[in-house]
Amino acid sequence: MPYPAQQLPHKLMFAEQWMLQALALAEEAAAAGEVPVGCIIVHEPTGRIVGRGFNRRESERDPTAHAEIVAMRQAGSALGQWRLEQCTLVVTLEPCPMCAGAMVNARIPRLIYGCDDPKAGAVSTLYRLCEDPRLNHRVQVVPHVLADRCAEVLRGFFATQRAAGKK
Repeated sequence: MPYPAQQLPHKLMFAEQWMLQALALAEEAAAAGEVPVGCIIVHEPTGRIVGRGFNRRESERDPTAHAEIVAMRQAGSALGQWRLEQCTLVVTLEPCPMCAGAMVNARIPRLIYGCDDPKAGAVSTLYRLCEDPRLNHRVQVVPHVLADRCAEVLRGFFATQRAAGKK
């Protein structure tokens, strides 16, 4: 179940500031011709950003190079472990099944996301993987942080793509 902002632990009151950093990465993705999704991972005890990523599927020709996966790989490397138990993942678009599953497997305790993904959202729109009791871990979900701004970045990108005759 999503948590309203007023019920968040004090550390998570930085959600909008963190989302602005994820949005900057989404803009980088758009400039590179990638679907503009940006992600950061914050190590809560230190407040340090340990992972940054934006979509790289086109440039790396890698179907798994979603913003969240790129950021989780970087965070694991920075922390020297695959368990990201003291981290918050902040992403501009609701994660897909692959990314939501990776977050559960990485034991990420908190997810903050911007806009819903009606075509592939696996956190609250189509599926609820982060809170599925059949899985071995649950992720606290904070949805819709700067949602309108996150959605506008995506809409603008796809409008430009359509105008250029691209899929």
